[in-house]
Amino acid sequence: MSEENIVDTRSGSWHLPATIILGLIAVGGLAFGWHANSQLDATQQTVAAQVRAVQQSLDQDMAGLKDRQAQAEKTNSELQGDLNVVTKRLKITQGQLKTAREETNKLNQETSQKLTALDTSMKSELATKASTDDVKTVDTKVGGVRTDLDSTREDLKMARSELGTLIARNHEDIETLRRLGERDYVEFTIAGRNKPQKVANVTVVLRAINEKRNQFSVAMTVEDKRYEKRNRAINEPIFFYTSGAHQAEELVINKVGKDQISGYVSIPKANTAPASTTSSSGR
Repeated sequence: MSEENIVDTRSGSWHLPATIILGLIAVGGLAFGWHANSQLDATQQTVAAQVRAVQQSLDQDMAGLKDRQAQAEKTNSELQGDLNVVTKRLKITQGQLKTAREETNKLNQETSQKLTALDTSMKSELATKASTDDVKTVDTKVGGVRTDLDSTREDLKMARSELGTLIARNHEDIETLRRLGERDYVEFTIAGRNKPQKVANVTVVLRAINEKRNQFSVAMTVEDKRYEKRNRAINEPIFFYTSGAHQAEELVINKVGKDQISGYVSIPKANTAPASTTSSSGR
């Protein structure tokens, strides 16, 4: 019996350490599993945060792209509108140019015919009238014809613009054109750069001058629209239109000096009539 007890005691002595070791292993496995699970949760949260950040960035980029697309469509619409206006005015300008050329040719032909008729008439009168009084009368008529001829020649010396209008080179030419009564002329002088000055229907700002080349640069504002005209030559008309006008107005610079320009604005009578009617109705 004693030997059996000894055997049982020895066999039971290794169960307890084995149980403890297994328990420690189980606890370690649980701890490792818990730690791994915690890291997985943290990783999932980090990934979710990154996904949300990427999604927000994409949403912002899409919003920006939509705004830029809307702006591009608006700009395209405005450009299309401006193109339509320019095309329409170009058609009007081409028609006016054709009409002006026809009128110029007709005027030249009529002038030549009148001069030929007057010359023939004068020669006929000189041949048929022999008295001194008649000769004096004829001389007076010839003098008048010569005066008219000289005036006509002076008019024809003026250059014509591409729209067929006569271009005045100085104050005397402007007075001659005023007597024709077809357009109004507003003379002006601008002294100093970057000083806006209102002239008739346009505001003019002197930007730069090249006296050696007789060139100038100006900025023009017509009905809240601004235009830059650079390196333009003197006596070269700058055309512009106002709302509702079918004929172009002209800005011409006749003289440039040190920080100073002088010239005129030419306005068709057809453009001034509606303006005066509007101003009177507004009162």
